[in-house]
Amino acid sequence: MSLQRFIVKRALSIIPIMFGVSVITFGMFHLTPGDPVSQLVALNPDVSAAEEAALRERWGLDGPVWQQYLDWISNVLVGDFGQELRTGREVSDIVWRRLPETIALGLFGWAFALVIAIPAGIYAAVNKGKLGDTVSRFLALSGISIPNFWLGLMLILIFSLYLGVFPVLAPSEPLYHPDMLWYLILPGITIGTASAASIMRVMRTSMTEELNKEYVTAARAKGLPERTVILKHVLRNSLISVVTLAATLTASIVAGSVVVEVVFNWPGLGREFINAINQREINVVMAITLFTGFFVILANFVADIVYAALDPRIRYD
Repeated sequence: MSLQRFIVKRALSIIPIMFGVSVITFGMFHLTPGDPVSQLVALNPDVSAAEEAALRERWGLDGPVWQQYLDWISNVLVGDFGQELRTGREVSDIVWRRLPETIALGLFGWAFALVIAIPAGIYAAVNKGKLGDTVSRFLALSGISIPNFWLGLMLILIFSLYLGVFPVLAPSEPLYHPDMLWYLILPGITIGTASAASIMRVMRTSMTEELNKEYVTAARAKGLPERTVILKHVLRNSLISVVTLAATLTASIVAGSVVVEVVFNWPGLGREFINAINQREINVVMAITLFTGFFVILANFVADIVYAALDPRIRYD
């Protein structure tokens, strides 16, 4: 199978995957007790049974689950994600307004992870068994073990409260304002730490294996500088494993952004997602789930294409 046919096949597979994600999410949401109407009634006991029934009918919550899903998916297929039931805001407007902040946070986390992990992994592999290797492995194990929410709180405590380097709350400025970009550093470090630790460990292991192969010995025997051997030959082959892990870690970064955005009060999709769950806003929950699911699938899709660029021996049979 050629690379072009593989790309087309994978692109078409996105459709059933997204359909499965929507069915599972919709079903699990309705398995949990309560809905927006029941919450409104709980807050306002003066609402009569007739008024409650009228609200359910108006919002399409009076039919069976399968009927509600068919109504929802038929609207989504024409680009209508519905409205937020409490406020009447368009769900698509909510997602598009919050999406840039979440993308910026995720990209910063990825940049931090790659900038730290790849050089650290190379250094640890080249200095295997030495003090630097031991320290890097200890830091990697710590980065994987520390929960995102605890790390975020500690960073706020040290750099915001004690040192005063960063503000405690996100500034009320546009995303690309210098104050917002400065505030983005702490949540970006928080969300990228675990990924950096995982990538660094894989990078070290892969580099160590490549350094023991015959082509490296041959390159050194030809008199090539060690820097050329490491960066031109060993690094390229080692990056294949890193690309594999980086794609799978996309889901972890997306999931971690929910916690990190709440801890840092970052105005992204994660915080909107938590609010939607608490308020039982099914339309908002479904839209955010589909968007995040699409980005996870897209990351794995891009990784498959990068494989071929890094290693032409890969075939899509």
